[in-house]
Amino acid sequence: MLIITIKQGKEKSILAGEPWIYASAIERVEGRNSEKMKPGATAIVQSSARTFLARAAYNSRSQIRARVWTLDEAQPIDHALIKRRVKLALEKSAPAAARARPGLVVRRVNAEADGLPGLLVDGYGGKDGYLICEFQAGGVDAWKVPIVQALLAETGCPNVWERADDLVRKGEGLPVTSGALAGDEPPDQVIVNEGGVQFSLDLKTGHKSRFR
Repeated sequence: MLIITIKQGKEKSILAGEPWIYASAIERVEGRNSEKMKPGATAIVQSSARTFLARAAYNSRSQIRARVWTLDEAQPIDHALIKRRVKLALEKSAPAAARARPGLVVRRVNAEADGLPGLLVDGYGGKDGYLICEFQAGGVDAWKVPIVQALLAETGCPNVWERADDLVRKGEGLPVTSGALAGDEPPDQVIVNEGGVQFSLDLKTGHKSRFR
């Protein structure tokens, strides 16, 4: 496992709950080169005095060098943790999804706010509709399989689609790929409502156009 040592004084923001660690805050990174080059590799973050600060996903290719998973030294980063966080995020957003009228897109997983840095999941069409995922950071991209497994198990929605933001994925050193992760691909266009205004939306790309 990688070990990230933070410059003296720079640990304050981490302890205060800031989930992002920039290159300017890092004194050194120790570990195998193969791990250093792997986007999303789990790392222990320590202070200059070598006290534990966090566990984080490290990415040498990103401007955000590490994204914090947990400040709890006893908490491992494993399949169980990832699935539990997906479940909690879905439970939190379930009331909004249940109240959603047809034609509304509902945010089901909201990245750092749900302890899953870089992961966005939107739902459209209810249980028989589609879950649209964006893996915008190396950490969540490395845990894609358990994330999709949890989405399927917790929602009962059979269709999970990965949408790729070219600039974001390239900035993270990740391949720009999109496609079905489970079930069927969305239709080319659906009708969505935002603030009483109707749009034509391509769920696969996120492109929308307002009806005139």
